Order: sequence, then C-alpha cells, then structure tokens
Amino acid sequence: MKKRVAVGMSGGVDSSVAAVLLQKEGYEVVGITFSFTEDFDSNDAILVCEKLGIEHHVVDYQKEFKEKVIDKFIDDYKRGITPNPCVMCNRYVKLNFLYEQMIKHNCDYMATGHYAKQVDGKLYKSADENKDQTYFLCEMTKEQLSSILFPLEGIDKVKVREIAEENNLINASKKDSTDVCFINNNFKDYISSNINDCKGDVIDVSTNKKVGEHNGLFHYTIGQRRGLNIGGNTDRMFVVGKNIEKNILYVVIGSDTDYLTSTSCLLEDANLFSNDINLTNLTAKFRYRQKEIPVNIELMDDNKILVKYPEGIKSVTPGQVCAIYNGNCCIGGGVIKEVMKDGKMLWYL
Repeated sequence: MKKRVAVGMSGGVDSSVAAVLLQKEGYEVVGITFSFTEDFDSNDAILVCEKLGIEHHVVDYQKEFKEKVIDKFIDDYKRGITPNPCVMCNRYVKLNFLYEQMIKHNCDYMATGHYAKQVDGKLYKSADENKDQTYFLCEMTKEQLSSILFPLEGIDKVKVREIAEENNLINASKKDSTDVCFINNNFKDYISSNINDCKGDVIDVSTNKKVGEHNGLFHYTIGQRRGLNIGGNTDRMFVVGKNIEKNILYVVIGSDTDYLTSTSCLLEDANLFSNDINLTNLTAKFRYRQKEIPVNIELMDDNKILVKYPEGIKSVTPGQVCAIYNGNCCIGGGVIKEVMKDGKMLWYL
C-alpha cells in the first residue's frame, strides 16, 4: 500500500515540483492549499494538482493567520521591535496546520517545497546553500520535524524549473515570492496604515544631542543607514535604537559603529530539536542572509537561551530570529528578546 503524504501547495514552482518528485517516488500525494488572505488566488495550485491527477483540498485559515501572524506582526512594530513573520508563520501556522491536515487525511507524512534536509528527526542545510531555508525552519516543533519530507533537498533552483518545464507545469517560470506575503502594497505604507506614527526627535547617542527629526519610529530598523530622511547630516548615520514611550530615534554619526556591536543576546520562545545536544563548535546567524559566527550557548529556564559571541557582531535586533547550528545541522533557534554588550543590556535598545 502506498504511503500518503500531504504536500503544502502554495501555487509556486517549489511546492509543485516537490509534489511531482514525491509522486515519482511512489507516494500517494494529497495537495493542501491554505487560504490565508482575502485576495489569495488558489488557481495555480488547483491547475497543478489537476495536471498531476492528485487529491487536492483548499482550506481557509484566514482568521487564524490574522490572529497569529498579521496581528502579532503589527503589535511587534508597535512595541518597537522588528519581527520576522515568516519564521513564526512556519511554526505556528503553515506547518502546524499542515500537520493537522496530514492527520485529518490519514497521511503518513507531510512535505513542503523548502530547501532543507531532514534525517532521523534532525534538520540539515540544503545542498544548495544559496537557497538553504533552515533559518526559517528553526522554530518548527519536534513533531513537525519528525513528520516532514523535503523533496527539493539536493536540487538547485535551475533544476527545479527544468523539472517543472519537463512536466508542463503552468508555474514553471513563476517568480519567487520575496516579500511579506500579506503586504501587497508599499511596506512603509502598510505600516503607516496600521500604526499611528508621528514625528519625533532624533538623538545622537554619542553626544546626547538632537540632530534631526524622524518621520515615525516604525519606519526605521536597527543598523539602518540609507533612506533615513530625517534631515541634517545623514552622512554615515546609523540607527542604533528607539524609545517608544518618548518617541525618540537613537542614531550615531560618523564611522564609529561600536554602538551597533553586541556580544550576547537572550532568546525567548527558544526551540531545540533534541535534549541531547553537543554544545561545542556551535555557530549562529541572526538574519537569513547573514554569515554564521561561532557562538556559545547557555540553556535557561522558561524556554530561553543565552547566546554568546565574544568577537562581537553588529545589528543584532530584538524581534528577529537567531538560528543555531552544529556544522550543517540546525539544532534550533529562538526570537531575540534582549541584546547585550559585555554582559550589560544596551540601554538604547
């Protein structure tokens, strides 16, 4: 009897090719498409599933998506932190609901078009590290990880499109989605329409003097240098912090970016895939495209992890996600809550 696998079908080329590959491996594929927003178009997913002759279900999770992703995204910005909605969406929405659908439709596994590798309940980087997406999967649960298949492991994007063309899939040339999926218009316009921002003072932390006026704190991120639009001398000006209550944007002017450098951070909602972890030779990255750096970690109560990186790194930002690795194996991660330098919390954050 064929093993059944529930495949998250977004309508994109990656998930479609994942379904093709699983079908060719002998699995009975069940396509699952989630409707998360009112303007979501499921047509491509429907056409691909019809082409492949597989069972397909479109499931409405708009209410849950708004509560768990959109509302939290806006609330995080209101609190002055810069969230990463894609990581949280994978754990609490996409993979959580795909796991539910896997059980509902009596499937043995679930699968996605992510570029990653799962072996014996462990998460490994994709062979194509340029497309590796383990960073976005570091917060998935142990149950989700042990049940998931990643058919695109070992295949690069060029090959994925070739497979799509060979199978005459309608989305073979469809562009990758790179933006936050629920924001269709300008990002800053979206933030402004959901948050009542107002102008306020810009303070140089090195002199504690006002150097300009900002257009609303929610338009700025830690480490930002370009497009500040705050007037005055913006040459080599960096954003280093915010004070939401006082509506102050903190910057530093000049080549001295020491204010952006931290040596440790505290993760909350931390997630580790195993209790038996070798805590030596670890690395971490704090943004998707960032290079990994050596770290030491200290496990704490309440699902918190203290991540130490004595050599220092710039622009580690509250609200973003830290993914932790042991070689090519991602052992977990968490949301950055506090950022410190030499054991002291950076006051301007």
